[in-house]
This record gives sequence, structure tokens and C-alpha cells, in this order.
Amino acid sequence: MVRRITILGATGSIGQSAACVIEADPERFAVHAVTAGSNAERLAEIALRLNARKAVIRDPSALPRLKEALAGTSVDCSGGDDALEEAAGEPVDMTLSAIVGAAGVRPTAAAVRAGNTIALANKECLTCAGSAFMALAAEHDVRLLPVDSEHNAVFQLLQGKTMSSVGKITLTASGGPFRGWSKARLAGVTPEQAVAHPIWSMGAKISVDSATLMNKGLELIEARHLFDLAPESLDVVIHPQSVIHAFVTLQDGSVHAEMGAADMRRPIAHCLYWPKRRGKPFVGLDLAKLSDLTFEEPDVDLFPALRLAREAMARGCGAETVLNAANELAVASFLENRIAFTKIPDIVDMTLEESDRNGLLNEPGSVDTALELDKQAREIAARMVLHNQKPTS
Repeated sequence: MVRRITILGATGSIGQSAACVIEADPERFAVHAVTAGSNAERLAEIALRLNARKAVIRDPSALPRLKEALAGTSVDCSGGDDALEEAAGEPVDMTLSAIVGAAGVRPTAAAVRAGNTIALANKECLTCAGSAFMALAAEHDVRLLPVDSEHNAVFQLLQGKTMSSVGKITLTASGGPFRGWSKARLAGVTPEQAVAHPIWSMGAKISVDSATLMNKGLELIEARHLFDLAPESLDVVIHPQSVIHAFVTLQDGSVHAEMGAADMRRPIAHCLYWPKRRGKPFVGLDLAKLSDLTFEEPDVDLFPALRLAREAMARGCGAETVLNAANELAVASFLENRIAFTKIPDIVDMTLEESDRNGLLNEPGSVDTALELDKQAREIAARMVLHNQKPTS
């Protein structure tokens, strides 16, 4: 049967990888809508490649460029937040949620309310609004399929197992481009260095998160909500080769691992075809050519973002929301060269402390409440950035 799909965030790295999977099997998929933030030209290109019925650009000022690029075609064009939510809320078989940042939460929630199966690549649905978002999915009986390579690996490893048989889940981390650096050297990291990940091809924000190890902390929070696990049942290990994506340790001491090439088309295909396993192997894994597989403990003194994420996860409630919001704003400030790389976790820590003093760390009761807390946390984080930004020359 043909599977009707909407791609939220079609111009990002996940969206473009999904387009490759769909193009490789065009008779299996029909694309209903594709969306983007502001890149009208690329969105138009993807809409035509995938024969999408609709193209929606979040930035309304980019809509004229989108209409011009798609003039003479049958693609329906629209722009703005309302148009994005409306398109996301139209019933399809599956919605791939790949918008980066908290901007992806409301459109994904609209897709949940429509009853669409969600292939989830937007972290913020769970790191910003975790408990509320999971409750919304349960209310509408919607299946969440994890796209992130680590969570997708765990999802596969848990098939056929009872949760009572699971002792611990371990996510792997490459360690990023600065593994083994000194604190003094980290202080001089540039945005260009931070986005140059040695293994994965990702967008700028996620690449910086990987470099600080905050990405792995956010993934722990995601895993807690996705698999309904206690924080103490979750762990991280540095695995520079990025061949093993997750481990599940069973109560009897057995350790099961999921392995695969570092290619996001693989977990994306797993979700798009679920519950069947189909799709071409874009990149294989030749075990005979693997020279070694190494593992080490993460250095939380050098990379305190992971420790902050663990502490927020253990506290739960609004701490996760504040952590995520402060980190997103701090990373954006670093990419704008306003603060030093090592100030990113400092901004997050100070924002958490200030939010706690202001009584803001209560559990958000809904997705909208979580997003309001996200807004408040960003305002606090913005003040922290002002007090910690680089001196102007």
C-alpha cells in the first residue's frame, strides 16, 4: 500500500535524507506536504522532487519566493505559523517531524491531534514538553517512532523484550570534535570548528550540541520519556567510531547492541517502512574492515553540559524545559559569535538557577504551558548572555 507522508522540516539534514529514502522507492510513498523555515528555493526543489501536493514556508516573508519558484506547478503554497500548523494537522499515514528546535513542537502536536503516526526527529517535543507531549500522544492513541539513531537503535533492541527484563539502556556518543582537548583550548573554539562533526552530517545547532555533549544529555531525556524509564536506568558511553548506536543490558547481564553505518537514511527508512523492514541499504557495514571498537567514560568535568542534563532529568518537571530552552538560546548566541564555546553550559546552569529562584520549575501541565515556560526561560537566558558575551572590539 502507498503510505501518505508529510515532512515537517524538509530542507534540513533529516528531511533531505528522508527525501533520498522516498525517491528510492517512489511507488511506496506519496508526499502530501513539505515544510521549511525560510529556505524557499530548496523547499520548492524538494516539493518538485517528491511531487508534494503542498509546500509551506514558516517565514511569511519568504512566501513570494516560494510562489515564484513553484509558479506553473500544481503545488499549493502557503506561509506563516498558522499555515504550518494547518498543514501539519491534516490527516496522513505518517508525519516525519524534523523541524529543529522548539518551533517544531506545536506543528508536531497538531499532527498528533490528527491521529498521524509520528516519525520523531524533533528533540524538543520531548525535551521541552516531554510528559505533556507523551500524554497527548497517549490521548490520541498515536504511535511515536524514534528517528534519532540512538533511540531508533533502542526501539529495535526492545522489540520482543519485556521492560521488566531490561536493567539498563546505554546510548553511545562519538565524543564530538573536541574529545581530549584541554579546558584552555576549548575556550577558543570557533563556530566553524564546532559545526565540523567528524562522523555525522548534521545541522549547525545539533552539531554544536554534539560538541558540548549536550546532545547526548538531551537524548537521555528523550529516552526517559520515549521508553518510560527511570533516570538511573539510562547511561552514556563514548564510542568514537559510531558503529554501535545503543546497548540494552538485560537483568541477567546479557548486553545486546545495535550496529550500523553512520548514515541517517538507515533509521529514517526503518521508521518510514515500519512495521516492515524494507528499503535499500544505502551504506553497508563491513565488519572485517573495522579495525577496532573503543569505549570510554564521558568527561563531565570537561563537558559539563552532560552533567547539567542528567541533573535536569533527575529533577524532571520544568527543569528539562528550562535546560532545553536555555541551551537553544546559548547555542544560537555562540553561533553568532556573541559568547565563548565554554559559556554555553554556564548560560544553561545560570538560567536553571534563576528559574528555580523564580519558582518556574513546576511540571508543565500541557504542551502550551511547556512552550510558555520555554519562552520565560529564553528571556532569562538572554539576560545571562548579555552579562557573559564577548567584549566588542
